[in-house]
Parts: sequence; C-alpha cells; structure tokens
Amino acid sequence: MNHEQPYDLSIVTTADGSKTIYNAQIGELYHSRNGALQESRHVFVNAGLEYFLANNDTVNTSVLEVGFGTGLNFLLSADVCSLKNTNLDYTGIEAYPLTSQMMSETGYQEYTSPALWSSYLANYTEAFKKPVSIDPCNTLQIAAVKLLDFTSGTKYDIIYFDAFAASRQPEMWEQEAISHAAGFIKPGGVFVTYAITGNLKRMLKALGFKIEKVPGAAGKREMLRGTFLS
Repeated sequence: MNHEQPYDLSIVTTADGSKTIYNAQIGELYHSRNGALQESRHVFVNAGLEYFLANNDTVNTSVLEVGFGTGLNFLLSADVCSLKNTNLDYTGIEAYPLTSQMMSETGYQEYTSPALWSSYLANYTEAFKKPVSIDPCNTLQIAAVKLLDFTSGTKYDIIYFDAFAASRQPEMWEQEAISHAAGFIKPGGVFVTYAITGNLKRMLKALGFKIEKVPGAAGKREMLRGTFLS
C-alpha cells in the first residue's frame, strides 16, 4: 500500500455538519456537499443494505464497494450489522487509498460506536493485505487497485457504486466499468448508486437488472437501485 497521498487533499465540512475530503486534482468532494453523512445513510445504507436485509431472510451478507474513499459507508454499514447481529463481509475497492492519519481526521467517530471506530483505525492498513475482523460481526478487506484490475471469485449481495461523478471520472460510468462491477453480484443482489441517467439504466437493464428510481439524498431528486435477476 502506498502511504503517500496521491493528490492535494483537504478536509471539508458539508451542509449537515459531517466532514468529507476534497480532491483538488479532480476538483471533486468524496461525498455530497449537501451532507456526507446523510448521503451515505440514504443512498447506501438505507436504500442498499437495509433494503436487502428487509427483503432477504439471512444472517450473513456481503458488500462490494466501488470507491471505498473515507470508509464512511463501511462504518455505517458495520454499525447496522452489529445492531442486527448480522455478519457482514465487506470489500472496498480504492485505487488511491487515504492514509490512516487523514482517515483519523474525518471525525467519523461521532457516527459509530467507539469500539468499532478504534478497531477500524487500528486495522485499516492491515485490511489492504488480507481480510481483517473489525469486530465479531464485521470483516473488512480493501483492494488498492483500479476497478478494472479488481478480481475476485466472490459474488456479493450488494454493490455500493460510489465512484466520483461522471463529469469528473467519465470512465467509471462507461460500459466496461459498469459491466465489470456488475459481474460480482449474486442473483437477487442489489446495486445502488447516487446517480441515475438514461444511459446507466439502459446498461444495467441489458445486464439483467430490474431498475428502480428511488428518491435521492439531499440535493438530488432521484437515485438508482437495481436488483439482479439473472
């Protein structure tokens, strides 16, 4: 793992008081300026994880996140699974990992249990080498590769697609990238992202997904949720 920050990064406070990171080279925030916390909870935890658990009788679930970033989606998901006594196997893909120091400056300890936060920081670097147990319910592994270089024999229940916006990283929203990510989902699995475009809907439908328009997080009218049918 490269411990050097890839770009000029800085901590920014969003509209709901939670923090995110600004990437000066790309010119983009890691989360919505309308609220990092509310976006993560609404788009990924509520519309993705909670939706899947409500519709599937299981005590084990798995998540693949494209764009691990600050780890906020993992932390919120892990808290939910701990409360529900559900085992979570979580894999994040992050081509340009943050340092442990910058991670510690996000202030996300306010939104998760002290034990989870402490274990997450202590095991963050190790998670790039192998799956690590963060607590009795939650296992984390992070792949420091670009999406198209990610390989795994595992199929996941849920995909959090949290890449930078298409205006900043258009290649992440093209057919090759979406098809590659979708190839890791189980039948009946759920794909969620904050974005919704006609092109994205068409691509996912062609890949075998049933598409839903879901009310978006603050600042966005709609988001996309897809369920993999075949």
